[in-house]
Amino acid sequence: MRVVLVDDDSLVRAGLAAVLGVEDDFEVVGEAADGQTAVDVVGSCDPDLVLMDIRMPGLDGLAATAEILRQSEQTADPDRPKVLVLTTFELDEYVFEALRVGASGFLLKRVAPEELLSGLRLVANGESLLFPELTRRLIETHRDADPNREPDERIALMTEREQQVLSLMAEGMTNSEIAQSLILGTETIKTHVTNVLSKLGVRDRTQAVIYAYERGFVVPEG
Repeated sequence: MRVVLVDDDSLVRAGLAAVLGVEDDFEVVGEAADGQTAVDVVGSCDPDLVLMDIRMPGLDGLAATAEILRQSEQTADPDRPKVLVLTTFELDEYVFEALRVGASGFLLKRVAPEELLSGLRLVANGESLLFPELTRRLIETHRDADPNREPDERIALMTEREQQVLSLMAEGMTNSEIAQSLILGTETIKTHVTNVLSKLGVRDRTQAVIYAYERGFVVPEG
């Protein structure tokens, strides 16, 4: 998997490169110290994954993520890069804005190397990556959603099974966990997830989960 590292701290980039460098399934193909350089580097080296810091001089990580994904959508590239936000900050406005502009996941820099590698592999395989604190905040933010509102027209297009899959995605389950819960094959679940994303008009699982909460399809109890 081709990875671009984006962080204004050269020591952080060196540390990340060292962690990835000993793994057989990762190759660091580019680095950037600011958002605009990140956009340029991603455009020139076609990575699979981008590890993106948030606070940087000039164009910040949120704006860079939005621009990278906007450009990839314009090219209609089905293999457009996935962005994983990696930061020391966990303020709500950063968390939610990063996900809304299209990041596939969010990790704090304090995670252990093995957690970072696991997260990258999950995102590369099409899973979403929401650390437990973020899932809790997402639930709390939408706890007052009205369960009696009119059904969302996009969700109404989904089959009953697809709606079940979306509900389990919102609980943070992976494809294999959903398959086990519904007693179905993993490939079948992958097909359902693809259909869910298509019918909701979202780019990945993370966006689907946010959509489900914001439209009141998933209403936390308590």
